[in-house]
Amino acid sequence: MPTLFKDLADLLEKIAATRKRLEIVSLTADFLKSLDAEETEPAVSMILGNAFPKYNQKTLDISWTTLSKILQRVTNADWKIFLDAFSSTGDIGSATKALFEKTTLKKQTILFTKPLTITEVRRNLEAIAETSGSGAREKKERLLTALLSQASPTEAKYLVKILTHEMRTGLHEGLMEQATAKAFDLPLTTVQKANMTLGDIGEVAATAKTKGKNHLFTLNFKIFRPVKPMLAQTASDINEALVQHNGETSFEYKYDGARIQIHKQNGKVQVFSRRLTDATSSLPDIVESIKNNIVAHEAILEGEVIATDNSGNPIPFQHLMRRFKRVHDIADAAEKIPLKLYLFDALYINGKNLISLPYTQRRQTLSENAGEIPLTTQIITNKQETAEKFLQEAIAAGHEGVMAKNPNSPYTPGTRGKHWLKIKQTLDPLDLVITAAEYGYGRRHEWLSDYYLAARDPETGNFLTIGKTFKGLTDTEIINLTRQLKETAITEEHRHVTVIPKIVVEVTYNEIQHSPKYNSHMALRFARINRLRPDKQPEDADTITKVKNIYEKQFAKKGRYKTEP
Repeated sequence: MPTLFKDLADLLEKIAATRKRLEIVSLTADFLKSLDAEETEPAVSMILGNAFPKYNQKTLDISWTTLSKILQRVTNADWKIFLDAFSSTGDIGSATKALFEKTTLKKQTILFTKPLTITEVRRNLEAIAETSGSGAREKKERLLTALLSQASPTEAKYLVKILTHEMRTGLHEGLMEQATAKAFDLPLTTVQKANMTLGDIGEVAATAKTKGKNHLFTLNFKIFRPVKPMLAQTASDINEALVQHNGETSFEYKYDGARIQIHKQNGKVQVFSRRLTDATSSLPDIVESIKNNIVAHEAILEGEVIATDNSGNPIPFQHLMRRFKRVHDIADAAEKIPLKLYLFDALYINGKNLISLPYTQRRQTLSENAGEIPLTTQIITNKQETAEKFLQEAIAAGHEGVMAKNPNSPYTPGTRGKHWLKIKQTLDPLDLVITAAEYGYGRRHEWLSDYYLAARDPETGNFLTIGKTFKGLTDTEIINLTRQLKETAITEEHRHVTVIPKIVVEVTYNEIQHSPKYNSHMALRFARINRLRPDKQPEDADTITKVKNIYEKQFAKKGRYKTEP
C-alpha cells in the first residue's frame, strides 16, 4: 500500500518536537522500514528538505514571490496571518501551516479523490522541474497550485519547506546515516562509506532496502554522478599544520578560484561545480583541455580553475563567476576571461577507486594521467622556515595562501577534517548567509545595501546573526543583490526586509566580539563583504562553532573582560 505524504509530514512534526538524537534516529529508522522500495529514496530526500537526490540536476525554479502568491490564492486567507506567524516563529513552514488552518475556502469533496502519497508528491515535483519552454511559468504555477490545493495544513507546511529547501527539523544527513544503518541492520561505517561513494543517502537507503548489505560493500563511483568534495579546516599558521600532521606535510598554493570535479569517460567530459551542478557548457575551453590531455579512459579528478589576465596572472574571483553563470555568448566570454586549470586529486581512474590510498599516491597517479595540465604548485617538507617561505611565494604570486595536506591521508568525500588545512595570513574570512537587509540612504535609498550576516547552527540548521555591514560591494553588485533578495523577501517593514537565507557571501573582519545585540551573542567588528559566493549553498556556510573558536583564539595573546564568556 502506498505511503501517504501525511505520514511523512507527521514524522517530521515528531522529529521537530524533540532534540533527542536517539529518538530522532529511532523514529526515522522505523519509518524507513515501513516504506516500499520505490518510495525510499524520494522519502529520504524530502525528509532532508530536498526535492530530488543531490546528484540530480533538476531544479524547480519557483521563486518565493511566486510561491507566496500561490499560497494566498490557494487559501484565500489574510496574508497577515502568515506574517504574524512568521514573526513569532521565524519558520516559513510553520507560517504556511497557520495560513492553511485559517483558510476561508471550502474545499470541494470529490468522489474517489485520493490523499497525497510520497510517490505522487515526487511525481508532481518532477513535472514542475521538467516544465520548460513557452508558457512554462504559468504551467508550473498551475501544477504547484494543484499540489498545494490537495494538502492539509501539516502537509502544506512540509511541502513549502521542501520547495524552499528550508527543512531545519534537526535531522541532518549524519543522523539519516544512523537511521539507515539502524533500519536495515547495517554497520554505520558501511552506510557512511556507501554514502561517500554514491553521494546521496537516499539512494544508499534504497539500495540497502532492495539489495542488502552485501551489495553495499561492492559499490563504486559512477562516472557523471558528482561526489561530495572533501573539505578543509583552517589552521592559524604553518606551525599548527606541521604539528597536526606530525611533521612532513604537503603544502600547495591555495588559488583564488573555483573548485571543480571532472568526470571523463572515453571522449565525453562533464565538469561539476563545488555545489555539484553541471558547469560543462560554461567552460568549453576547460573541457577541451581535459579531452586533449587526460590519459585515462575513465576518470574522476579534482582541480581548481582560476581566471587570468592575458599574461596569465590571476584576477579576482568575481570575474571567474561570470564564466560559471554564462549561458549565452560563451565563446566571447572565454576570450575575454581566459581560465587556467590546476589539478590536485584523483578519486577514480579506469575502474579503480583511489580514495583509500595515501594522498601522495593519488597525486602520483594524477600526474601520470594529467598530460600537459599542471598540478597545483607543491612542496613536501617538515621544515617551518621552508614552508613559511612557500606561503610568502604563494601570496606574492597573487594567491590566497596555501593548503597543508597530510601526505598519508585518504580522500573522505563530504567531510571536513584536519587531514587538509587551509592557511592564510589574515584572520580567516567567514562564509555567511544574508538573512535580512535594509535600504540605504542617499543615492542608495532604492537599494538593499545594508546586510545582516548569519552563521549556521550545526545542531538546528538555523542561522544566527553575527553582524551587519554595508561595505565591500560595487554599485552593480548591490543592484543585482537587491533584485535577488527581493525575490526571496518574506516580510518588509519600513526599510527592513527579511529574506529566505539563500545567498552566501565571504566576509572579512578585524575581530569577533561578545555582544548581546544578536541572537548568537557574537558580533563581527568592521565586517566587510569580500565577495559573493554563488558557488556555495546555505548549508556550506560557516558554523557558529567556528565563529566561537575564532573568538576564543583571539585571547591566546591578550586578556579579556571579566564579563565576557
